[in-house]
Amino acid sequence: MSPIVRFAPSPTGRIHIGNARTALVNFLFARKQHGRFILRFDDTDVARSKEEYAAAIEFDLAWLGITPDLIVRQSQRFDFYRAAADKLRVDGRLYPAYETAEELERRRKRQQARGHPPIYDRAALALSEADRARLEAEGRRPHWRFKLDHKVVRWDDLVRGESHVDCASLSDPVLLREDGTYLYTLPSVVDDIDLCVTHVIRGEDHVTNTGVQIQLFEALGGAIPRFGHHNLLAAASGEGLSKRSGALSISALREEGLEPLAVAACAVLTGTSESVHPVHSLDELAGALDLSHISRAQARFDPAELRSLSARTLHQMEFEGVRERLAAIGISGPKAEAFWLAVRGNLSLFDEVVGWWHVVTGEIEPSLEDAEILAAARETLPEEPWDEATFAHWTASLKARTNRKGKALFHPLRVALTGREQGPELAALLPLIGRLKAEARLSGRAA
Repeated sequence: MSPIVRFAPSPTGRIHIGNARTALVNFLFARKQHGRFILRFDDTDVARSKEEYAAAIEFDLAWLGITPDLIVRQSQRFDFYRAAADKLRVDGRLYPAYETAEELERRRKRQQARGHPPIYDRAALALSEADRARLEAEGRRPHWRFKLDHKVVRWDDLVRGESHVDCASLSDPVLLREDGTYLYTLPSVVDDIDLCVTHVIRGEDHVTNTGVQIQLFEALGGAIPRFGHHNLLAAASGEGLSKRSGALSISALREEGLEPLAVAACAVLTGTSESVHPVHSLDELAGALDLSHISRAQARFDPAELRSLSARTLHQMEFEGVRERLAAIGISGPKAEAFWLAVRGNLSLFDEVVGWWHVVTGEIEPSLEDAEILAAARETLPEEPWDEATFAHWTASLKARTNRKGKALFHPLRVALTGREQGPELAALLPLIGRLKAEARLSGRAA
């Protein structure tokens, strides 16, 4: 059976590279096994959820190469959640509780002072109908708790192996607030059942939730998916990432000019037994992903490593992979492929290609630092047609004529022909510059 997975962000901010880690792991897991990837917006918090954030998340995922097979919004599915809540009430698994937040906090402190675990004592289960009527007459409105079976819930985690949670050590979780709005747990499980999700792959901060959710799957009669909990991606300092802070957001990394394939590879491979390395495609990255090879230790994201990886990704990128991007900025025609292959190894960011295209096709002010060698260079400049062997033949004759070699020979040629101190191999650039421009620049004329 092909897997069905989901990525379920709340549209309350921009996603960061840690969120992208979860999205990519799910997407690549499904892609590798010809499954389906669902993007589910957990937007039941109507006050904080924004359409602009949902649109931005879709855009960020598309930039990374993630294309959902289905997009679902929880705000359009309340009827499903009401029906599930009604079933749980009828079955005696969802009960009203009337304590205020302050009362619960005082109770927790008393339990801690006595050396007891600070879990909910189920006092609400002892209330009579008359008690509940009195509390509601006072203006109290109940929140609704899911009555857990006090048992150990076990599962074979895709990342962590044999795992378990003792639900007797947990408070009965609140599924509905006093105002009737839903917390994360119930809508998530209802959607996973309805959408036939087979694998729930998410951050390790949800491990404890798994025991509760498995019991909810059982109570609602749904098929229980396989669970996998990967380590979380943190900043280099060890701090957690936050959508609200905007730190390391996908949009910020995109605006910096980093390659999406590099961002994807860094997000997925950091904190695994696989070294972080450039990839040619998401299919290649999917092949490198093995959930059982994800470390249990915190995965720290290093922006410097990402920048290096982005550059190395460019250095190995074939022309067909950038043809459309080059054409979009006016780099096309018969020189385009040879140009890309000549300059890619010197790029840190893709946009730097514009400057090198200007060197090849535009007009530059040459820098003349050695009139003697440049005069000899003009006199020995061969006739066209030129190829990558031309530069070697030309400089060999110059070396014989002037007794110059190494930097004394090559540096004056580079700054005259390109106007730059460093750059791609002149053997590859010279045929692209052409004889007319080369002769003018060796003479000190703008060309």
